[in-house]
Amino acid sequence: MSLDADLARWREHLSRFAALLGDPPDRSATPAPERAPGHCLIFAPHPDDECIVGALPLRLQQEAGWRVSNVAVTLGSNAERRESRWAELQDACAVLGFDCIRVGAEGLSDVRADTAERQPRLWQVHVDTIAALLAKHRPALVLAPHALDDNPSHRGVCRLVTEALAVTQLDTVVGHTEFWSTQAAPNALVQTSIADTARLIAALERHAGEIERNPYHLRLPAFLADAVRRGGELVLGAGEAVPDFAFATLYRLVAYRAGQPAAELPRRVFAADRALSSASLKP
Repeated sequence: MSLDADLARWREHLSRFAALLGDPPDRSATPAPERAPGHCLIFAPHPDDECIVGALPLRLQQEAGWRVSNVAVTLGSNAERRESRWAELQDACAVLGFDCIRVGAEGLSDVRADTAERQPRLWQVHVDTIAALLAKHRPALVLAPHALDDNPSHRGVCRLVTEALAVTQLDTVVGHTEFWSTQAAPNALVQTSIADTARLIAALERHAGEIERNPYHLRLPAFLADAVRRGGELVLGAGEAVPDFAFATLYRLVAYRAGQPAAELPRRVFAADRALSSASLKP
């Protein structure tokens, strides 16, 4: 099936899902490309995370002309699946228009929050590898899981990126993402239109070996709809009206100065009818 057919199929599915939510208005922004667009690096613990947390970078790419690169920190724990997972990842990134960076021949190994204590030499090599990527690309936005995202590799990638940022002393914005566990204090709720949500799911569907094992792509719309429920009050404040859209993704955006967290960005809701830009990431 062609990409156009996949996108049409998912738009139809999401429209029916949105109808269950009362048919909230589905809006899209007019792109406003920047003269000097930024670069976002997504540090993905596994192939497929770039689709699950990709709302913010996808919108920055489409609306402001940003470059987005997905860093495949690992290619999964199953050595026999790594080459096929890399191929699936390239297909998924092609759907999203993201570049793809492979870390080493087979990704990094043993990326866990306690690896530094168990294998300090290996961990230092990992930190140096990620620091070199950060120094080379100097991204304006870095995405990585939050510290308590309840998967060993997700927690490991959070620690790895945090330590690598300290080494590079980079000025940037870090967007903490969530999937296996929600984060306590998100400060950004990023809407995706039905068309953009369809693109994220169509890309996720390219990870064929994973969704054959667990068809989690079918449940992603519910996850994104629930982010609106939670985010409406977590970002806007308890008792506030929930935004009138169907799908969104939650992030915690933190400004880093010289490689250290300096300030939480203001709590904001980024509706899809207003184009994102570099200014959206200013404290």
